[in-house]
Amino acid sequence: MAASASLTLSQPALSRSSVPRHGTATQQPTSFSTLAIPSFSGLKSTITSSARATTHRQVSSTRRFVISNAAVETLEKTDTALVMRYNPKNPYWFNRDRFVLSAGHGCMLQYALLHLAGYDSVKEEDLKQFRQWGSRTPGHPENFETPGVEVTTGPLGQGIANAVGLALAEKHLAARYNKPDAEIVDHYTYCILGDGCQMEGIANEACSLAGHWGLGKLIALYDDNHISIDGDTEIAFTENVDQRFEALGWHIIWVKNGNTGYDEIRAAIKEAKSVTDKPTLIKLSNYMILKIQEKIVTTTIGFGSPNKANSYSVHGAALGAKEVDATRQNLGWPYEPFYVPDEVKKHWSRHTPDGAALEAQWNAKFAEYEKKYPEEAAELKSIATGVLPAGWEKALPTYTPETPGDATRNLSQTMLNALAPVLPGLIGGSADLASSNMTLMKMFGDFQKNTPEEHNVRFGVREHGMGAISNGIALHSPGFIPYCATFFVFTDYMRGAIRISALSEAGVIYVMTHDSIGLGEDGPTHQPVEHLASFRAMPNILMFRPADGNETAGAYKVAVESRKRPSILALSRQKLPNLPGTSIEGTAKGGYIITDNSTGNKPDVILIGTGSELEIAAKAADELRKEGKSIRVVSFVSWELFDEQSDEYKESVLPSSVTARVSIEAASTFGWGKLVGSEGKAIGIDKFGASAPAGKIYKEYGITVEAVVAAAKEVC
Repeated sequence: MAASASLTLSQPALSRSSVPRHGTATQQPTSFSTLAIPSFSGLKSTITSSARATTHRQVSSTRRFVISNAAVETLEKTDTALVMRYNPKNPYWFNRDRFVLSAGHGCMLQYALLHLAGYDSVKEEDLKQFRQWGSRTPGHPENFETPGVEVTTGPLGQGIANAVGLALAEKHLAARYNKPDAEIVDHYTYCILGDGCQMEGIANEACSLAGHWGLGKLIALYDDNHISIDGDTEIAFTENVDQRFEALGWHIIWVKNGNTGYDEIRAAIKEAKSVTDKPTLIKLSNYMILKIQEKIVTTTIGFGSPNKANSYSVHGAALGAKEVDATRQNLGWPYEPFYVPDEVKKHWSRHTPDGAALEAQWNAKFAEYEKKYPEEAAELKSIATGVLPAGWEKALPTYTPETPGDATRNLSQTMLNALAPVLPGLIGGSADLASSNMTLMKMFGDFQKNTPEEHNVRFGVREHGMGAISNGIALHSPGFIPYCATFFVFTDYMRGAIRISALSEAGVIYVMTHDSIGLGEDGPTHQPVEHLASFRAMPNILMFRPADGNETAGAYKVAVESRKRPSILALSRQKLPNLPGTSIEGTAKGGYIITDNSTGNKPDVILIGTGSELEIAAKAADELRKEGKSIRVVSFVSWELFDEQSDEYKESVLPSSVTARVSIEAASTFGWGKLVGSEGKAIGIDKFGASAPAGKIYKEYGITVEAVVAAAKEVC
């Protein structure tokens, strides 16, 4: 690792995706440095408002707001308060403040501010191409498309949970690397969330943990406008959010003038920063506390629109040309669309050199830190840049058939504990199942409010929140390697977060145990059947089902290296033998031959297995070979990795001339047709499981050596 204090990544290392999804988001090189740029205040006020009415009453803004000069005057005043630190010319520097728009449907505001702030990722033309093919301004914030956007939001509640993960990451790194004479990790996470986010269960899960962990550098601004798509939130959401968050361990601040109370907002943020042992919820309301039907009126959605303010019609639809004109007149904005007054441009542009100077100051500070604490500096660089320590993979153990077998969940814990000393960014835990998922790193204690330097995270029974928090950790810095765990069947409780992992290229490792009917007596509520097929259908995710020690090690090797693609490891509860022919190298190819007594790449039958059923396929091959058959056994540990291999390699494993193929997997047969073909046979389970000892269920469901032998004779 280089000894310089400022580390700049190469373009490929930084890009969120080697193949753009919708456009070509220009990525900026990352300087390992921190910045402090003025002026974040006023962001919230543009999407909040004054007074709200009841469901059937629409409030019209009768006051004409003249903002052409007032807006500039307000911006000038913000120079007195340094709120958010960022560098528009280098959006990936390490110690920036993070901003998350959990209410992602308001992303056009974020894009406009990125443009005004000087981010090269959002040009005027990008604003004009909002939601269009090839633009860098998609309909919801996407971190892989728009530099300056930290996480992908849209599904409500995901963003605030991501923000908890970002704040956890900051607290963890600060505890590990800050010194009495050198505070080098020091940034805040800001999040805007709305009523919809507050209704989602994932938000409560994540915010409960944020309070428990005392994430004092998490500041959430709550846009309390009381409007949802179906109408006034009174129809379904009447709880006291303030009291709930207070009970969750948050500090609560009420800003009475959420429309233009910039001084109030700045003061609230200042107060939030003074509370270091709790996260803060800033509730943005209206200075006119009106009572309508005995309810306190808060903010107004569509503030400034004379005819649609406080209406659900502005929640997810455009104003329309007529109402746009009326709103422009109401706000006193005479300029053409997309015109930015010179005064505004001048205000924003003058902060760029200020940021460069602050970055240089921090680089000098880090250079001194590196001289005094070279080991800590090297670790922090690894986390900040994503450059893995040289030779880390040598820590992974290998196995022979003579090595005693074990459940792959236990082997997974062996891998975690082997990697813990060599991967500084490894952090994670389980949803209250650590002793079943086998996820504890024994050399570390628990990450808690007073021990944030530790690596074992106790998520409690909060699967969905756990997944989204892990996404935030992964997207904080490319060298973070978060993992989280539960029973495989309970991925249903966190599928939304897993999908966002895949979409946003967050390299989370999902350790999912109790992967089949092999868990036995707990029965069908806990026995996954359709889950493997469903995740194999999900784009940009690696689905592993290792069969033994070597394949578990191989799955971890690929998962650790895959920082832009999440991985799911489906692991057994039951003990499995270490099989001949398995390898770490083979696992990296997704599908590979473990045994073969054929010649000329022409076996009589190809038997394909995964996980616990690979042993069944191997035993069936032994029986068939006794009858003179040439049998190839293929482990198909990851469909996705196999699909990425060359056509030549795939032909060498599954020659097209050999149509006699049998697959076996204790799960749905959905999708296996593409591998076994129309002349092959897929053995699996296309109904729910049962409560009984595992061996009995395997026999009753036909997941047996005898079934494979019979199928092989049928197809050849």
